[in-house]
Amino acid sequence: MPRQVDTAQVIPVIAGLVQKACYELDEGFLAAMETAIAEEESPYGKDTLDLLIRNAHYAKQEQIACCHDTGSCVVFMEIGQEVSWTGQPLVDAINEGVRKGYKEGYLRFSLVRDPLNRVNTGDNTPAMLHTDIVAGDGITITIMPKGGGSENMGAFTTLTPDLGAEGVKDFVLKTVEAAGGKACPPILVGVGVGGTMDQCCSMAKKALLRPIGERNSDPFYADMEKELLERINKTGIGPLGMGGRITALDVFVDYYPCHITSLPVAVNLQCHASRFATATL
Repeated sequence: MPRQVDTAQVIPVIAGLVQKACYELDEGFLAAMETAIAEEESPYGKDTLDLLIRNAHYAKQEQIACCHDTGSCVVFMEIGQEVSWTGQPLVDAINEGVRKGYKEGYLRFSLVRDPLNRVNTGDNTPAMLHTDIVAGDGITITIMPKGGGSENMGAFTTLTPDLGAEGVKDFVLKTVEAAGGKACPPILVGVGVGGTMDQCCSMAKKALLRPIGERNSDPFYADMEKELLERINKTGIGPLGMGGRITALDVFVDYYPCHITSLPVAVNLQCHASRFATATL
């Protein structure tokens, strides 16, 4: 028998995740910033990293937003194929959870109803929803509040296949260099290679959820991640663009099959406020 789940059950879960993500930075990310202080050679860079860490600890202690930009609310859901939903439409329940979380958590509303007629939606909905159907009857929900500064500095291109790995790496480096301090480093760099335009950009964003230090299972892409991280940290951009050695804490590259005439590449940057929270239902 399929597992029946009333969509109303996701509302309090999402509301809680929204607030947790905005109040409490990922522990792995904070640990990486602590390590980065020892590796940073610039006094300004060291001071900046220390300030960012103290800000994150204070936000968690006081249960307040660690950054004023509480972002677009990106929702990733892995839904078991044996789940049968009842109640109101799932997307409506998800948006109600986002609405509740942002309003009750005193989080800034950052969405406008129309990209050209710039009127705020007043509740930070709609969510940016991504769903994957997986085996079983489980439901996993991940919330990623995505700030405008880092999101604005992402990029997509379709290279000609002959440019290969070097073309991919050059595009990633140029994207990070163009972003400079605007993406609020130290950053995480998510890279998608292959697929179609939509698949590629989605891969780049989802890659940012990978734990720091976790390499791609394919040695070729794992080596690319390590090389890119080293090259990015030689750009001299540094924490918050103040100059220094630590511009990125990690780089994650994911790939997917693509058309014979295409080499799509997407880069999605995550700022020093690396926010996400996950729960199972």
